[in-house]
Amino acid sequence: GRYPELSLAEARLRRAEAKVALAKGIDPGAKEAVTPVMTFEEAARAWHKNRLEALDAGHASRLLTRLERDAFPALGARDLRSITSGDVLAMVRSVEARGALDVSRRLKQHVSQIYRFAIPQGWADQDPAAYLGDLLKPKPRTRHMARVGLGELPALVKAIDRYDGDETPRRRAVTRAALLFTLLTWARTNETRLATWDEFEDLDGAEPLWRVPASRMKMERGHLVPLAPQVVDLLAGVRAYSSGGYVFGGDKLGQPISQNTMIYGCYRMGYRGRQTVHGFRGLASTWANEAEGALHSG
Repeated sequence: GRYPELSLAEARLRRAEAKVALAKGIDPGAKEAVTPVMTFEEAARAWHKNRLEALDAGHASRLLTRLERDAFPALGARDLRSITSGDVLAMVRSVEARGALDVSRRLKQHVSQIYRFAIPQGWADQDPAAYLGDLLKPKPRTRHMARVGLGELPALVKAIDRYDGDETPRRRAVTRAALLFTLLTWARTNETRLATWDEFEDLDGAEPLWRVPASRMKMERGHLVPLAPQVVDLLAGVRAYSSGGYVFGGDKLGQPISQNTMIYGCYRMGYRGRQTVHGFRGLASTWANEAEGALHSG
């Protein structure tokens, strides 16, 4: 150091420290290595950018959305080296709490992939998600929802069409329309009950379409449903008593029908234990597979 900024006494102290370092084989003149600081979000975006060319555009977008929605709020601003296994587990548990078990497993996998990308570059030392696999909640066993046989489908359609449950006239009409709409579109319960009018396109044109957003789909992927003339006619009828943004509005203004509205409708028609709303999809799948088989065999 320069005198007088560095006193003689301090200079002698530094010389003594340098001699001790030399005795240990350390070069006292070498600059101390600078450890890079990288936040989780910075590393994750760099990892994502590095993979873009190898990913389908839709998959790349869903992957980043998943991180932005769940991982970045919990871990994004943290230094990679400061994140512990407990931190990652807490983030995963918050996703599991809303029932998104597929998403929670993917997030755990993404965290490990980001760390494997970061460690060779000196941004991190270890992967905190490496040993969390056994702590994740297992996916529930697939349950096949109750449904009638194909031979009973005409009777089911007639029962829906004649639906006359113990409800107000408006609520009966909404329940009847929601059930028939779900059967005709092969939709899931939440896809129907949360449908909004702005999701429908060209209802008066040649190619009517229902554009279900990715946020409501099980696989987090937007879904396009071409609409048959019967569905378009049904929606035109619903318009007469629909108020607010939801197609199938509930009793309270601005709210959709409840989660149980349609299944209780099935009960009132006498189908308890025989037909569920989700079972409509099973009926559709059975019919489609049998129709395809008949087409190929012919």
